[in-house]
Amino acid sequence: MNQSRPKVKKSRALGIALTPKAVKYFEARPYPPGEHGRGRKQNSDYKTRLLEKQRLRAQYDISERQMQRAYDRAKKVAGLRTGEALIIELERRLDALVLRSGLARTIYQSRQMVVHGHIEVNGRKVDKPSFRVSPDDVVQVRERSREKTPFLVAREGGWAGDGEAPRYLQINLQQLAFRLDRDPNRKEIPVICDEQLVVEYYAR
Repeated sequence: MNQSRPKVKKSRALGIALTPKAVKYFEARPYPPGEHGRGRKQNSDYKTRLLEKQRLRAQYDISERQMQRAYDRAKKVAGLRTGEALIIELERRLDALVLRSGLARTIYQSRQMVVHGHIEVNGRKVDKPSFRVSPDDVVQVRERSREKTPFLVAREGGWAGDGEAPRYLQINLQQLAFRLDRDPNRKEIPVICDEQLVVEYYAR
């Protein structure tokens, strides 16, 4: 699903920094790309909801089909609003949790690590970024991959963010491993999104 459109340009178009590199560019030019980027634009309700849906998709780097499937599953979750259930559903993806744990710098790098077979769950290789991690699952870098440069950097905390690690993960960077202790709560998930607008988009 990794798209060819430059991440900085895409970040500016969506109004969010999708990579650490994009942060400084986005801070310098916090408006959409192109000669009309700073112009005043008419925003319809549909366009607002569409943009919010695209922002959420971009933060998890997933296809429209994957997003629709996640929404369909979220609708069936009892006891939670559909929007909250949707974010939690996406956050349980293997590539998302590899990113949150500090094993990868970006969602794109995380996806690549999984696809290339560097990650195992409960001792078994998993090469599908969409794999849904369950509470008590243990995720770690495979033994044969641990001396590769990205993982040496990860072990030293090079990919870990400045904030606190998510409370739903128990992380051991020295062992290049983490465990999902429980399902995340929406307020704990570091995703920029008004999920109700996304729900309204799909419910239209």
